[in-house]
Amino acid sequence: MEIRTFTGAGFGENAYLAVCTETKACVAIDPGAGARVLVRYVESQSLFLEAVWLTHAHLDHIEGVHEVRAYAPEVPIWLHPDDLGLYRGVQRQAAMFGLRTEAQPEPTHEIVPGSQMSFGACGFEVRFTPGHAPGHVVFVSPEHSLAIVGDVVFQGSIGRTDLPGGDFHTLMKSIRGEILTLPDDTVLYPGHGPETTVGMERLGNPFLAPHYGGELA
Repeated sequence: MEIRTFTGAGFGENAYLAVCTETKACVAIDPGAGARVLVRYVESQSLFLEAVWLTHAHLDHIEGVHEVRAYAPEVPIWLHPDDLGLYRGVQRQAAMFGLRTEAQPEPTHEIVPGSQMSFGACGFEVRFTPGHAPGHVVFVSPEHSLAIVGDVVFQGSIGRTDLPGGDFHTLMKSIRGEILTLPDDTVLYPGHGPETTVGMERLGNPFLAPHYGGELA
C-alpha cells in the first residue's frame, strides 16, 4: 500500500489517497481543498478510484468531495451516520468562518466501526474515535503499520473540541483507547501537519505524556 498526501490551501488540510500497488485501486480519504490535485494524480497514474472515505464531516475535510464526484460521478461516499448532520450543514459551517461553499454530494454508504473496508487487495479496520466530531472514525492497517487518523491526534497536539459536537474527555478516551493501543511503530497520517508515530506521541505529545508523578491527562 502507498499513501499519497495532497495538502490544500486555507485550512492546510491533508487529503489522502490510499493506493493498492498490487491492483492500482485507490480510495480518496477526506478530500478537502487538495481534492483537485488528488484527482489529477489519479488520472495521470491511471488508477482505479473505488470510493471516498471520510473520517468526519468538518468543512475542511469534505469541501472537495464534489471535485472527486465530478471526475467519478458514481463513486460511493462513505461517512459515519453520526456526522451526517455536519455534512449536510457544510454551508453553515463555512459561514462560521466567513466563507462560502457549495452543498456536497449526499453520502451513499454508512461507515460501521469495527468493520473491514477494502479496495483492491488492500484494506483497513475502522475504529470509532468521537470527541473532535461525533461521528469521527480512523482507518487502521495493521498489516502496513499505518493509520489515517483525521483530526484526532497530530504531531505534538490533539484535535480541537470547541466546535459543535466536540468534547475533550470523549476525545481523550478515544485517543487512549483507539490510538495509543496501536503498536508504537504505527505511522499516523493526520488531517493537518506532518505524519508521526504512536510511539512519538505517547512519549512527547504534551496532551498525552504523563504529568509529573505519573498522572495521565
